[in-house]
Amino acid sequence: MNTEQTNINTWRADLQASRDLTRSEKSGFEMILGWYEKWRMTRGAIPGRESAALFWKAQVRAKPREVWQLDQWAEAIRWYLQWLTFCEKNGRNALSLEERVRLAVDRAGGRRGLALRTRQTYAGWAGRYARWAGDERTVMDPERARMWLSWLVTDQKVSYATQKQALNGLAFFFKDVCKKEDVDLQVKFRKTPKRVPVVLSIREVAAVLSKLPPTCRLAAEIQYGAGLRLTELLNLRIKDIDVERRQVTIRAGKGDRDRVTVLPQSVAARLGAWKLQLREMHEADRAAGFPGVALPKALARKMPKAGERWEWFWIFPALNLSVDPESGIRRRHHLHDEFYTRALREAVRAAGIEKRVKSHDLRHSFATHLLEAGTDIRTLQELLGHADVKTTEIYTHVAQNLSACGVRSPLDRIEGDESHPFPTISPAFTGTVSASPPFGLTRQNFASEALQSSRIA
Repeated sequence: MNTEQTNINTWRADLQASRDLTRSEKSGFEMILGWYEKWRMTRGAIPGRESAALFWKAQVRAKPREVWQLDQWAEAIRWYLQWLTFCEKNGRNALSLEERVRLAVDRAGGRRGLALRTRQTYAGWAGRYARWAGDERTVMDPERARMWLSWLVTDQKVSYATQKQALNGLAFFFKDVCKKEDVDLQVKFRKTPKRVPVVLSIREVAAVLSKLPPTCRLAAEIQYGAGLRLTELLNLRIKDIDVERRQVTIRAGKGDRDRVTVLPQSVAARLGAWKLQLREMHEADRAAGFPGVALPKALARKMPKAGERWEWFWIFPALNLSVDPESGIRRRHHLHDEFYTRALREAVRAAGIEKRVKSHDLRHSFATHLLEAGTDIRTLQELLGHADVKTTEIYTHVAQNLSACGVRSPLDRIEGDESHPFPTISPAFTGTVSASPPFGLTRQNFASEALQSSRIA
């Protein structure tokens, strides 16, 4: 190993400088160690023998491998562990600059009481900036940060929301980690226009629901029937659903706001049987002595035993236990968002829906269908939890009979004529279709006749 590297170099620099490995071995080592590093950083694990063993079991042994692959990858892991020992003995930091920045932002966010997802977002953007900046001195220069943000806008052409996320992450990094109070990043956002949401018809929603497995189907029915965001859906607890009043209470939703929305009557009729299954799982966890479910914010300190009580149990719990990323406790969490969204994607494909559908589009469909049914915009705003009614007004652009999309096309005023069937194109056809205008109109006056029909009151 190269002993003359500074403390900002990572294993990659020492790997390339090693004289004990061939070029082919260096390439193979870099591939598996990069894979391990990405896996480790995603889970917030520290580098070492324990995380390497978990990675080997969860990723390498997850499917059959060639013998030469296992031999080379095992040798790479051994080289890496020796490199960690070398760094420790020589007082070097084994973490890359990107990871150190991520950890610093995450810890500062924890001290500030920021939510886990907010900390992860800020840390992710600060880490990307650190990787772009390259060294410790440059990463603390606001001028370099301005250049990076400008690069995101001009070269990467990221969306307006992404620009704001990156700016907020860097502002937090400079003020709370670098302790620079007066930082003006001087970035002018490139405003992008609002995009029309994807909306499913009621028939399409029913088709998608019919293709989902039971647990995910119930979750999708509640998300569509109550108009929930994905995180709001997955964080539902027993106490948040009132079957008698047919209400769903959202706690600490977007903007840390609470709200009440509607519980579909068809779902309320089936929740009784679902709760019986949940009760069995809850009692089995208590009998096995597992820790209670995670509680929001400071409630775990105020009510340390509340996580073991029935009313705090998840409506959609995970089948297996997992490690809490905040406390490190192995307990039962709610259904993983990737499991639910993957099942939804597969159901959309199986239903033959020719749209790019995401889980949030069920919420879009809820809002649009309520508008089409006559719900006023203010009531819809309350159900959706929008702080500004202008956000709710976007659904007026996609609801039928409320916007230009609800206008009847002039072509639909022309009645069908069997003597002029729709032209067909043979497989070998390469020329231009020449179809006669309907009603025997000449090509010269067909357009003017259609325009006049569109003006009929």
